[in-house]
Amino acid sequence: MESLFTLPSEYHALRESVRALADSKIAPAAREVDEVARYPREAADALQGAGLAAAHVPEEFGGEGADALAVVIIIEEVARVCGASSLIPAVNKLGSLPLILAGNSEQKKRWLTPLAQGKGFSYCLSESEAGSDAAAMRTKAVAKDGGWLLNGSKKWISNAGESEFYTVLASTDPAKGAKGISAFVVEKSDKGLSFGAHEKKMGFRGSPTREVYFDDVHLPADRMLGEEGTGFALAMKTLDHTRITIAAQALGIAQGAFEVASEYARQRRQFGNAIFDFQAIQFMLADMAMKIEAARGLTYAAAVKSENSEEDLTFFSAASKCYATDVAMEVTTNAVQVLGGYGYVSDYPVERMMRDAKLTQIYEGTNQVQRIVMARNLPN
Repeated sequence: MESLFTLPSEYHALRESVRALADSKIAPAAREVDEVARYPREAADALQGAGLAAAHVPEEFGGEGADALAVVIIIEEVARVCGASSLIPAVNKLGSLPLILAGNSEQKKRWLTPLAQGKGFSYCLSESEAGSDAAAMRTKAVAKDGGWLLNGSKKWISNAGESEFYTVLASTDPAKGAKGISAFVVEKSDKGLSFGAHEKKMGFRGSPTREVYFDDVHLPADRMLGEEGTGFALAMKTLDHTRITIAAQALGIAQGAFEVASEYARQRRQFGNAIFDFQAIQFMLADMAMKIEAARGLTYAAAVKSENSEEDLTFFSAASKCYATDVAMEVTTNAVQVLGGYGYVSDYPVERMMRDAKLTQIYEGTNQVQRIVMARNLPN
């Protein structure tokens, strides 16, 4: 009887190739990228050169046509060595998925083709007063001259300033609330678009997070994705698919921290023995490995449901994001503990991984919100 839980060989081959690239091209700069808070250009170039920066883009537009599980594995393996670098493929999918879900063929060709060629794509939903309550957004688009005049701002935008394109959610009919929100594509070159200062963050320091400002940005009618008033539903549908990439990111961070802690425990000697020989350390490592494997199983299952757009996707995407990120926080915290004083300094990567893990519990919907989503979509 064939195992239902064995990945096809092509996914194993993908993992091996991405891991080799991450170890050789991305890992060497990860510490410096974090310490000086600079964009990981070498990672971006390496990922782009290997067709991994936006592998989800369909082949007809120049991408690899990677399915949801393949994208999860790519992000997981990059995050294993550098969380900030893993945001390159993750953000590109998040920003462009509304286009893939709701764009017409002309729009897809116009923006997915350059995305596959290396032009980034960010996602602008959150605002200063509209985080978990995204429907409370104040950014507005008013019909004018056959198009739309966009005004407002968006907060906490990943890779802002680096990306060439931005999916922006804005209210086109405030009286209708969530049903009056529409989605637009804004280009970096559009007059009236500007960026705030770089946020000084606890983690993911190599991924720029900035506010995005829209000051009378005129958008032609063909910049709208889908029908007017369908933007909020599109945003929520997008998150059903992309929460899983955050689960993948957390999974990779946890795996990387576990590997460092396990290797250290076998080398570090106290009282005449490797600390791995002590039951207290063994139990910590056993719990790490167990929970990482559980998170991996749930995340991969959610990815398959995403690819097939299954009815219970909303529950599984929220569950995978919530569980994997909670696991990442626990595993990285315990990895720091295993390394003791060395874990607390930047000579070893686990303190960076711990800082990075924290954000995965917050963005793309806090884990408190994920539990609300799960409760509303409990399996029968």
